[in-house]
Amino acid sequence: MVEVFHIAALFVIGATVIWSGIVAYLEMIDHGHATLKDILLLFIYLELGAMVGIYFKTRRLPVQFLIYIAITALTRMLTIDIKTMANETILTLTGAILMLTAAVLILRYSRSRLKLEDEDLSRETG
Repeated sequence: MVEVFHIAALFVIGATVIWSGIVAYLEMIDHGHATLKDILLLFIYLELGAMVGIYFKTRRLPVQFLIYIAITALTRMLTIDIKTMANETILTLTGAILMLTAAVLILRYSRSRLKLEDEDLSRETG
């Protein structure tokens, strides 16, 4: 029962992401142009859709995609609202983006190290 609910919820999330992306795109067409804010929003939708698709294929939710979404959302906020932000807020957002980027690098490095260790173990036992 939990598995069925899980799959149904992912379909609902995926459909909502697609629907939201289409609505945002139609609004851009209606305005006759796309702003940077609109384009960055479409990237967020793309990353959310990719995350749902990867979960369906692998049954795993890569943490990296959540971090990419957070980086894009913070970048969007920083880019759009920079004129009205206090210097402390700008520094905080920039620091958060830097920390998230470092987290992605650590995750990638850890994954590559684990793969190398797994290959070494398989050679020793094989």
